[in-house]
Amino acid sequence: MPARAPRSTRTSAVSNKSSTSGAPSVAIDVPTEAPDNDLRPHIVNVFRDAQRTTASHRKLVVSLRKVQEACCYEPTSNKKSSIGDFEEDEFNLEFTRCVLRVMPVKKSESVGEKTVRFIGLFLRYAIEKDNEYLGEEDQDASTMPETPSMRLTNYLMETVLPLLQSKDKFVRYRSTQLISHIINSLDAIDDDLFQKLRQGLLKRIRDKEAMVRSQAVLGLGRLAGNQIEGAGDTEGSDEDASSGLLEKLLEVLQNDPSADVRRSLLVNLPILPNTLPYLLERARDQDAMTRRAVYARLLPALGDFRHLSLNMREKLLRWGLRDRDENVRKAAGRLFRERWIEDCAGIPEMTEDGKALEIAEPSMDGLLELLERIDVVNSGVENGVAIEAMKGFWEGRPDYREFVTFDDAFWQTLSAEAVFLARSYNDFCRNDGSGNYLGLVEEKLPEVTKLGFYLEAYIKALIETIKRNEANDNGGEEEEEEDTVEQEFIVEQLLHIALTLDYSDEVGRRKMFALLRQSLSIPELPDEITKLTVNVLRDICAPDIAGEREFCSVVLEAVADVHDTIVDDDPVDDPEESFHSARSEISGDSTPTKNGRGKSKEPELSEEEARAKALKEILINLKCLNIVQCMLTNVGGNLKENESLVSMLNNLVVPAVRSHETPVRERGLVCLGLCALLDRSLAEENLTLFIHFYAKGHSALQITALQILTDILNVHGAQLLSGNPTLLKVYIKALRSGSKNPEVQAAATTAVCKLLLGRAVTDPEACADLLRTLVVSYFDPISSENQGVRQALNYFLPVFCYSRLENQDLMRSIALDTLHSLYNIREGLEEEDVDTDDMITLAAIGACLVDWTDPRKCFIPGLPLDAEKKKDVNGDVHLDLLMDILSKLRGNVNKEEKKAIVSLFSKLYISPSSSEEKMNEAYDDISSAVEEKLLTDVTGRNAILKIHTALGKIHNSLQEAAEGRMGTMSRSASVASNIPSDADTSGVSGSSDKDRTVVPEPDIKEEEEEDEGMPDANTSAGTVVRREYDGNVTEKGNESNIVDELLSDDD
Repeated sequence: MPARAPRSTRTSAVSNKSSTSGAPSVAIDVPTEAPDNDLRPHIVNVFRDAQRTTASHRKLVVSLRKVQEACCYEPTSNKKSSIGDFEEDEFNLEFTRCVLRVMPVKKSESVGEKTVRFIGLFLRYAIEKDNEYLGEEDQDASTMPETPSMRLTNYLMETVLPLLQSKDKFVRYRSTQLISHIINSLDAIDDDLFQKLRQGLLKRIRDKEAMVRSQAVLGLGRLAGNQIEGAGDTEGSDEDASSGLLEKLLEVLQNDPSADVRRSLLVNLPILPNTLPYLLERARDQDAMTRRAVYARLLPALGDFRHLSLNMREKLLRWGLRDRDENVRKAAGRLFRERWIEDCAGIPEMTEDGKALEIAEPSMDGLLELLERIDVVNSGVENGVAIEAMKGFWEGRPDYREFVTFDDAFWQTLSAEAVFLARSYNDFCRNDGSGNYLGLVEEKLPEVTKLGFYLEAYIKALIETIKRNEANDNGGEEEEEEDTVEQEFIVEQLLHIALTLDYSDEVGRRKMFALLRQSLSIPELPDEITKLTVNVLRDICAPDIAGEREFCSVVLEAVADVHDTIVDDDPVDDPEESFHSARSEISGDSTPTKNGRGKSKEPELSEEEARAKALKEILINLKCLNIVQCMLTNVGGNLKENESLVSMLNNLVVPAVRSHETPVRERGLVCLGLCALLDRSLAEENLTLFIHFYAKGHSALQITALQILTDILNVHGAQLLSGNPTLLKVYIKALRSGSKNPEVQAAATTAVCKLLLGRAVTDPEACADLLRTLVVSYFDPISSENQGVRQALNYFLPVFCYSRLENQDLMRSIALDTLHSLYNIREGLEEEDVDTDDMITLAAIGACLVDWTDPRKCFIPGLPLDAEKKKDVNGDVHLDLLMDILSKLRGNVNKEEKKAIVSLFSKLYISPSSSEEKMNEAYDDISSAVEEKLLTDVTGRNAILKIHTALGKIHNSLQEAAEGRMGTMSRSASVASNIPSDADTSGVSGSSDKDRTVVPEPDIKEEEEEDEGMPDANTSAGTVVRREYDGNVTEKGNESNIVDELLSDDD
């Protein structure tokens, strides 16, 4: 259609901008109300309808556009209209008047959101229509065309901009929201207006209201993206401005306390090389929804994941799949199995909305490439993220489950990715739990015999590669090392598959047994493969005692073969030199580094040859000890009943512990600790040795010694701890070694937590000492940087206290002593002029201690877990804590510590279901404290009076109950005195019920609620109702009143 000519009499609305400029902090500046006119109803009606529903917005936009055209353009027809008499500036004024009415609307009102969306939709539509009317003549112009809609936009923005600084938070919110929405709705904005909007929104990113900051970053994200796009065509000052804006937004992304603000920036910031690391960093955000947005919105929008570095891919997978929030884990799994696989398998056809028309066909090459892109050689090991990723992949992609095939060609040309694919498929099908996929395993994977032949071929290739690398030390080291690592990975994955096989087939069992026995005798076999080989051998052998003995004998035969390689390489005169001579090889008296060894006569060796020979002997001995260690982890029988284990202990382990070679001695210590778990007497004999290794060893050896001691205590009981007081000092010393050895402190913390949770330590004093040390370590600022200690105690302390009433009482017994110790620590830091801001206050520490001893939070069988629903629980632990506090206050207490202790009164829970004896004792104690005016300050006096009042109510109820029981007993005695003497014979055998004067009432709980003043029929007849109540006989009515009084605590 031909371009429509605007009316020449129209003036730019920008000239009115001076009327809306205000002070830095302004109120709602509504233009002066003009007299009512015929134009206003048309615009007001459109805005009114736009607030109702968004479904009619497009229709309303067209209607409002017609009103604008009638005011801004010359009419194309001769029809007269009342709207045609108005000018463009009048339309702009009325339109802005309606917009300003939205500014004070609260965030919770949906009409505000609908109106803002309508405004943005109308401006976008109007600008598009104006550009159509201009035609092609100004399409390539370098400057923005001057159209009525652009003038309306400028006038509206100039009017709303001062409202960004309003005192009303909702006005700031709506004005920021409107500006940001318009910025994101339009394709272009005037340069001068652009700078004003930028400056105004930049001030709002520091607003105290999070909802305002969230809307501000929405607009600034779009502005930053536009500036980056045009940075190549701008001058240096503009480039600096754009980079400065990005830096400010990235700083907000990292440090803003509001999750909504960070999430808004995450979604709206441009994805650039310099912003991408900051965006991906939000995968570790503290807010779960923000973390989920990284996997559900950011990474899919990023495109091909192969543009990310290998390290970043692995981190993103690990962070997402191991997130503590289930929705984040689901989003990460969906990203891996739906988006990343499509990037490798081929991108399917997409619709205009960006959705796939259909999922791409399964591709074996694409799946193998995906595994290569996440580096399964490193991420596919034990505890690697690739195992979790593939588990979710097989679960969510049934098309790939049916598609994959493992034929002979597949097994004969295994790569690291291919063998991991088979291993993950096997693990998923066998460990599914439902058993629905076992048929797939039987169909697709080879039987035991065939797998044994494949495994034999790859083990042989691995050993040849290792020997070739040892022979060629100087050539192609990097490539050969990578080849060796890949071949090791292939053998490891095949052994993982072998661990899950069914060895009921005797042919396959014999083949696998012979292969593993032979492989275990190879000295060059890597340690991880050795461990898996021993594990598979244990599965092949029977699970009974006979099978365990067979397993031990087979493994020790392999150890003998490995150790004999030392003898085979050296000319030895003694023909009896064998594995059983290991004592002479490893013992301190004849270590291989000495010049002479036993009675054998050897030719003199050069220094290099002697060093190489000694190094080889150490490596062989370490290999033997490694095999023994793997074997002992799979043995559970008694040590003395297995002759093979006794021989191994005397001829290999004990000499290794006595060796002067540090690696051999440390490996021997681990083996000795495993042996001690199989025999109590051996553990008792060597406790002093393990303690000595802790006292004299380095950090790693100390950790090993602590782990051995902890395992011994868990297996053989706490009697070892009570019989050896030095052992308790070892743990306490380790717990206090935070500044010197944080790793040792973390290991000791984990060990003590296991001992206390497992109730391996039963001595009350030992438990109290250990628990007190743990709590002090938890609040000590020295351990604040030791994440191992903090994470262990964050889990342990609540679980320990809430699991048993005895544990809460133990925490109560050490609470005040712990508070005093922490007070001394704080005082010491202040005397040394150390900043104590990182240390939690004493009042907060006391609140934690009271919370951990709250009886309502303790697990009690038969009661709900919710603390708010537990009302009738025994609260003796807090009564004991109350008496402890009063006893502490009667002593010599510092003012600051006294203030923290007094604050505990208000946090105690006084339960009416506590024991009567404990309640009376606590009431007497608190009453004496009030009488003697233990606390003189107002705060302390009010706190103690409040708890005294609460205890007094319950105490009075108990007294009334006791008096009621005494009255009932006296009335029962008077009734019994009036009974004829013939009643004494009622209990004699042969007497009938009709001869009895007192007839016991059966204990039937019916019609318990009776009107007051209406006696029971039996009572009126002089019959006593017998009920058990603390060993006394009471009346039925009195008992009901006592219960009601005890349970009524409204006062």
